[in-house]
Amino acid sequence: MGYMNMPDWKRMNQEFINELNAVIGKENIRLEEPMAKHTTFQIGGPAQVFVTPKTVKEIQQIVRICNAKEVPFFVLGNGSNLLVSDQGMDGVVIQLYRNFSDFQIEGNIVTAQAGTMLAAIGNAAREASLTGFEFASGIPGTLGGAVMMNAGAYGGEMKDIIKTVQLMDLEGNVLEKTCAEMDFGYRHSIIEDEQFIVLGAVLELTEGNREAISLRMKELSEARREKQPLEFPSAGSTFKRPEGYFAGKLIMEANLCGYRVGGAQISEKHCGFVVNRGGATAEDVLNLIRDVQDKVYETFQVKLEPEVKLVGRQ
Repeated sequence: MGYMNMPDWKRMNQEFINELNAVIGKENIRLEEPMAKHTTFQIGGPAQVFVTPKTVKEIQQIVRICNAKEVPFFVLGNGSNLLVSDQGMDGVVIQLYRNFSDFQIEGNIVTAQAGTMLAAIGNAAREASLTGFEFASGIPGTLGGAVMMNAGAYGGEMKDIIKTVQLMDLEGNVLEKTCAEMDFGYRHSIIEDEQFIVLGAVLELTEGNREAISLRMKELSEARREKQPLEFPSAGSTFKRPEGYFAGKLIMEANLCGYRVGGAQISEKHCGFVVNRGGATAEDVLNLIRDVQDKVYETFQVKLEPEVKLVGRQ
């Protein structure tokens, strides 16, 4: 489905909108929704249709309606690792976030929906005296995104604590995979390869000491505040870690600390982060990323690969 101006698209696809209304209600559907409101970069043009389902059945029905109408769809968490095009996104954005964020703890087992914020799980695990999740508690993302990219920090990775993952394929079929079947690696899982949708996961933690857990979480929180540019919008680490190197160190040694394109800047606090200093566009960020890649390769013959994911109209 190519992009048309919204009145034409709406008129030609009223049947499609009506079907979505019947599934999730008008209050959970927005048209021409600015994606800058739904990414931590605070960048991005409008999504033609933006929906916020509450149940697996609703997600399933939305996916099947989109397939039947040949309308593209994209699944979004809280947008903490995304750069959305200034031109916006065609089709339907399915946000699995606040409306899809239930979780529970029984013994040392956490069962959570994909939209659950990692911080919420971390706080609850601490209160339940469960250790193993401290590394993830300060990552500003949802469980779904963390599972998809095997998020990691401070010596821990999601694969260390995942027992099973509940997924949906592009036809709307629900399936479950064990941790071993997820093919977890550095910032990788089978999810993107197979184009699965993460619905939730079961995590296995370990009994621990609440005071020790609190102390560790506090230490990691302070380390993040000290080392990361949390005062500006960003999508976290912009580049993957090249084998044998650190992206931030290479960028700093290439004399790019503070380098700026429009409203986008290499953070002066941590060169591995691109930040939105105000009014940055996706084009600013992309041009900055290309400049950094070129200069680092020219200087060190090392190719930097973006960790942030570019989506939307090109």
